[in-house]
Amino acid sequence: MLHQSNLLRDKLHENTSYFRSEMSKLGFDLLPGKHPIVPIMLYDAEIAQEFSKQLLEKGVYAVGFFYPVVPKKLARIRVQLSAAHTIKQLDFALNVFLEVGKNLRLI
Repeated sequence: MLHQSNLLRDKLHENTSYFRSEMSKLGFDLLPGKHPIVPIMLYDAEIAQEFSKQLLEKGVYAVGFFYPVVPKKLARIRVQLSAAHTIKQLDFALNVFLEVGKNLRLI
């Protein structure tokens, strides 16, 4: 497929750049990178669990990672983007992240 077209790879790059940029603007702490796996640092395991739970209740599936999967005090939510996501879907997720972040007084 990659020999025939770069469209999917380019779309993935666009989605990744857009999501990372908008999450940073909202005030979330992201691990740096350009890859489509986006770690949103929350640092506390209980907060990561609650954040993930509230995201799912609002229609966004993003997994919380905490010790022993990651080092203690480096808990996070991990988002994995794809070329199949639309900007409308990403905006929905961004709005839910904003709502949950405010609800948990993280931003």
